[in-house]
Amino acid sequence: MLDLDWVRSQFPSLQTQVNGRTAAFLDGPAGTQVPGSVIAAIQSYLTHSNANHGGAFRTSRLNDKMVADTRTAMGDFFNCRPDEVVFGQNMTTLTFAFSRAIGRELGPGDEILLTTLDHDANFSPWKALEDKGVTIRVADICERDCTLDLEDLKRKLNSRTRVVAVGYASNSVGSINPVKEITRLAHDAGAVIYIDAVHYAPHGLIDVGDLDCDFLVCSPYKFFGPHMGTLFGKREHLERLRPYKVRPSSDEAPDRWETGTLAFELIAGVGAAVDYIAEVGRRSDPAAKTRREALTAAYRNTVAYERSLLTKLIEGLQTISGLRIYGITDPKRFEQRCSTLSLRIGDHHPRKIAEFLDERGIFTWDGNYYALNLSERLGVEEKGGMLRLGLVHCNTAEEVERLVDALREFARR
Repeated sequence: MLDLDWVRSQFPSLQTQVNGRTAAFLDGPAGTQVPGSVIAAIQSYLTHSNANHGGAFRTSRLNDKMVADTRTAMGDFFNCRPDEVVFGQNMTTLTFAFSRAIGRELGPGDEILLTTLDHDANFSPWKALEDKGVTIRVADICERDCTLDLEDLKRKLNSRTRVVAVGYASNSVGSINPVKEITRLAHDAGAVIYIDAVHYAPHGLIDVGDLDCDFLVCSPYKFFGPHMGTLFGKREHLERLRPYKVRPSSDEAPDRWETGTLAFELIAGVGAAVDYIAEVGRRSDPAAKTRREALTAAYRNTVAYERSLLTKLIEGLQTISGLRIYGITDPKRFEQRCSTLSLRIGDHHPRKIAEFLDERGIFTWDGNYYALNLSERLGVEEKGGMLRLGLVHCNTAEEVERLVDALREFARR
């Protein structure tokens, strides 16, 4: 069982008050709150080991050890080797870096397959390669439930496809893509696959070995860490591809992909975020011996808990007149979605709904959340997009009830 009292006690920000009410953070898809241990790790780094890397003095050596330790932690998180972990400014910047490097080898006649469901950070960096004569193809969605149209993807995948870029889960409607099957299809066609797991990371265990993917990127600030990007890349790709970098920087992988001076204090926070999730697992399964085992135990509990909150949320939302949920609503299919959903209430502008909720201490997001193609495809972009609700394991059933009551009040106005 998830020790919810302990979990919530780890997050100082959950004590925030708005108009006499404790804030309900339902904006997790745009960035989760962080536990005190992450804050402490960043502060400790800046206090005791703040230095650039590669120096012959104590604080620089401490800095290098911290980076190595965090690389190991992220290796456990991805289930890969530490030297297959790359740190970067954010997911978008990392994706631009790798799309440019992969683009060195592409030209007229080559194709890249993208999807309508994706965040634009896994779309525009690849579409920019049209300047080199590369053909961009886009797999559509099944509009009725906002899932990826896998048959359309299969039709557009062919022997000329060099890259398939796909999201693990939609940051807008929560749909989880069958990425293991898509990876197999991509490899059978001779293409590499690049998976955006930013939105999936707080909601499910990642295993790049089981997926056999080539690249997978995520952002720690979506799984209770600081604003950074981290990427898994198969060793063979990190060594073969040529990055754009300055001449004095290392030619060794993965360092050669980490351009400029890294935000070392944030890397310290990333390691603490992974350890926080592992501690959630150890508290639910004391038999977990390794960090990977603890992470597995953590997600086993948090996924079940988030799914219970999602069930309660959707049941409540379906009682509100004029409210439309975009995405899967059948509880029997909840393994195909995570606990994020988007909605509209009649013709009300989503920003007005978000402002109404904010006055009641409920934080949500409105707009397209950078899933621009999906917003346009659903015909809501010119109407202000949608209102997004995002649940993570530190949310409560009481917060769900408050949200549903507030949305019902808004709909009656």
